[in-house]
Amino acid sequence: VVVIGATNRVNSVDPALRRPGRFDREIEIGVPDRDGRKEIMQVHSRNMPLADSVDLDQYADSTHGFVGADLESLAKEGAMNALRRIRPEIDLEADEIDAEVLDALQVTDDDFREALKGIEPSALREVFVEVPNVVWEDVGGLDDTKERLRETIQWPLDYPEVFQAMDMDAAKGVLMYGPPGTGKTLLAKAVANESESNFISVKGPELLNKFVGESEKGVREIFKKARQNAPTVIFFDEIDAIATERGRNSGDSGVSERVVSQLLTELDGLESLEDVVVIATTNRPDLIDSALLRPGRLDRHVHVPVPDEEARRKIFDVHTRNKPLADDVDLERLARRTEGYVGADIEALTREAAMNASREFIESVTPEEIEGGVGNVRITMDHFEHALDQVAPSVTEETRERYDEIEERFQKSEVTKEKQGEVGRTFQ
Repeated sequence: VVVIGATNRVNSVDPALRRPGRFDREIEIGVPDRDGRKEIMQVHSRNMPLADSVDLDQYADSTHGFVGADLESLAKEGAMNALRRIRPEIDLEADEIDAEVLDALQVTDDDFREALKGIEPSALREVFVEVPNVVWEDVGGLDDTKERLRETIQWPLDYPEVFQAMDMDAAKGVLMYGPPGTGKTLLAKAVANESESNFISVKGPELLNKFVGESEKGVREIFKKARQNAPTVIFFDEIDAIATERGRNSGDSGVSERVVSQLLTELDGLESLEDVVVIATTNRPDLIDSALLRPGRLDRHVHVPVPDEEARRKIFDVHTRNKPLADDVDLERLARRTEGYVGADIEALTREAAMNASREFIESVTPEEIEGGVGNVRITMDHFEHALDQVAPSVTEETRERYDEIEERFQKSEVTKEKQGEVGRTFQ
């Protein structure tokens, strides 16, 4: 007699049952990799009339975190979408379905795509995960910053053979710093989407837990999920809330220090972070524990600056492209007049201008006239002028100078590291 037990919470099983002579063989059935997902999809779709447009390789690539049950559900829902499509052609009163209708029945690529939208991968349900729909074109300006992120995160995933040939390891972590509202979160989502990676978003304060060991456990679980569902971008927003210089906080029972230590363990750990990249953002890089910023950890420091005039013009393009602008709106002039405005300020400015136009229209017509006249509403330059009086820039010159000093300090630090590396190679 052989007893087989199954569980998805192995650490909750009584240790007495896991001793030798009892359940002494433990086999972990993990999340399937890319090849495994393709085989599972082939099993569940082998009896389906698939259209030529269906490429199972494509779905194997894009279903990170899907387990067998998820893929079975994807195949079934794709078939149901095909049936719903031909449902109007089926005569339910007839004893048999017309053979021509059955011959025309095919599960298409569109059926699977629609099914994919409604299925959440089981392996990622315990953490907040999304595949962002932000693309580079949604980020106005910041061309140099975007290029650095492409090189650091997207290239190792898109061109692994180049990095292997050059014997280069991909960066483990990136720290983006800059004033609030400059687009750091938007950049992180864009690079995750463009590199076709999962995106685990972690708000710094959400990790802190008053019970000893719980915060560190949360960090371990996040990295475990990321490894299982690679490629993954782990995004730590406001990392300064949990990773301040050790020894500085005396009133949090040492939880921040333990979280920093756990982060260092995960970044340096024996278990490699293959196809997993950590992106952290902060408005206060001077508060972050210096150990996290050393090579092999968050060693790429990307300054997200206050946009210049050219960048502001591009940001205006992004936020007004779907708005009905009047012919007198001069975005070049607005870009010149918004010195010190960051992306969030410009978004608020365009939203306020749209509200001014909406308010003016609603107050000038009766409720019965709204539906017929709304198509003629335009946002004029006067509406933007009024909005400029209502929305002030959020970044002062003093704030900008402080971040420029921090950038200069990081650059000097990186030059010093390069020189130390050259000296080390000389004595090898």
